[in-house]
Amino acid sequence: MSSFIDIPADSDFPIENIPFGIISTKDNPALRPATAIGDHVVDLKAIADAGLFAGPLLKAVAVSIFSQTSLNAFMRLGRPSWREARSTLQSLLSKGTASRLRDDAAFRAATIVHKSTVINHMPAQIGDYTDFYSSKEHAFNVGVMFRGKDNALQPNWVHLPVGYHGRASSIVVSGTPIRRPNGLIQDFATKAIHYSTCKKFDYELETAFFVGTGNNLGERIDIADTEQHIFGMVLMNDWSARDIQAFEYVPLGPFLGKNFGTTISPWIVTMDALEPFRLAQPVQDPVPASYLTSGPKDAYNLQLQCDLKPHGHDTSYTISKTNLKYMYWSMKQQLAHHSVNGCNMNAGDLLGSGTISGPDDTSLGSLLEASVNGKKEVALSADGAVKRTFIEDGDSLKITGKCEAEVDGKKIRIGFGACEGTVVPAAQL
Repeated sequence: MSSFIDIPADSDFPIENIPFGIISTKDNPALRPATAIGDHVVDLKAIADAGLFAGPLLKAVAVSIFSQTSLNAFMRLGRPSWREARSTLQSLLSKGTASRLRDDAAFRAATIVHKSTVINHMPAQIGDYTDFYSSKEHAFNVGVMFRGKDNALQPNWVHLPVGYHGRASSIVVSGTPIRRPNGLIQDFATKAIHYSTCKKFDYELETAFFVGTGNNLGERIDIADTEQHIFGMVLMNDWSARDIQAFEYVPLGPFLGKNFGTTISPWIVTMDALEPFRLAQPVQDPVPASYLTSGPKDAYNLQLQCDLKPHGHDTSYTISKTNLKYMYWSMKQQLAHHSVNGCNMNAGDLLGSGTISGPDDTSLGSLLEASVNGKKEVALSADGAVKRTFIEDGDSLKITGKCEAEVDGKKIRIGFGACEGTVVPAAQL
C-alpha cells in the first residue's frame, strides 16, 4: 500500500496509520474532524460532504458525523464503522486507486492541507478520566522510596489494576502551556505546613486510550469484548506536583497534586493501526482473577521517549527512553476492571496507563524516580553542565512514540505526533 502523497520516511503518519483528530485551519476557524498523512492533513468534513464515505455503515450518517466539533459521535458508532472509515480513507489516498481525491486537483487542494496551516484541538469531549498505576517498575521504584524495598508494592497491586479518578476538565491538547501549581506543602524535617508554590514539579510519561462504545450502568464489559470498545490511543503527560501530592494523598489518593493539568497528543491512533505491533505482556504472578484473564498478546511494542528543553536553551535533552511493552496491566485489563462493578463507560472517556518505566535508569518515566525524589541531580548535557532534579519554569517537555516493524516485506512506522507542553510560573500566592 502506498499513497499519492509524498510521505517522509520518518513520518509518524504513513497510509497504514490514518489517525483521527479535530482541527481548524488559518483560513477556516471551524472545528472539524481530520486525519493526518505524512506532512499533510485531510479534512474529513470535506470528504463526507463530497459523498466519498460510501460504505454501508457510513453512507447515511457521514455528513452528520464528520460535521461535529469532536469525535464522540464517530466513536459511538462502533468498531465496524471505525474500520470502514479507515479503509475508505486508505483507498482514497492510495496511489493505485482512482478517486476524486487523487484525480481532481481542485478538490484535492481544498481537502488536503499542509500541517503548518493546521491548528489541533482536543479530539474528544472527555466526560471522565481515570489514571492507572500499571507499570510494575514504576510502582516498585516509588514504593522503595517511601516504604522501603520489602514493602514497595502494596498487597493489592499484583491482583488488580490500581487506578484513581482524575479531572477531565484540565486535560489539554499538546502545545498548551501548563502553569506551576500552588498548594499546601509540609516540611517533613520540621513538620511545618505552609501554603506555597510547588517546588517538585514533575512529568509522567504515559499513554492513554479513548473509550469508543460504552456499556449500560450495572453491566460490565467482558475482557473478551474490550477490543470492540477501545477507539484508540494517544500519548500523555500527567504533570505532577510531588510535594503537594505527598502531603495530601493519604487517605484518598492524589488530588491537587495532579488535577491542575494533563497533556495529550492530538491524533488518536486506532488499535487496528497498532495491530502489527502486539506482543506478549509481562508474566503475571499470581494469575489474575478470571475477569482479568485474556489473550497471549495484549502488550504493544511502542517505543516512548521524553525530551526536555531547558528554559533559555536551544537544545533538547533526552531524559527517558522506555516502552509500553513493560506495562504489567494491559489496556484490556484496565477497561475490564473499570467496568466489572457495573460502572458505565461512555464514548470519549480517557483511561491513562500511569507512568511507564522500564528496567534501567535510562527508562525511568519521571524525574521523581530519576532524581530519587530530588536527592540527586540528573545530568542532561553530556558534560554535566545542565542538570535538573525537577522541572523549572520555562522548561518544555516533549513525549514522542513510535512502533516499527516489517509487515509483508515493508518496514512500517506508526507514530502519534508530539505531546508537548511548557511550564509557566505559578499564579501569585
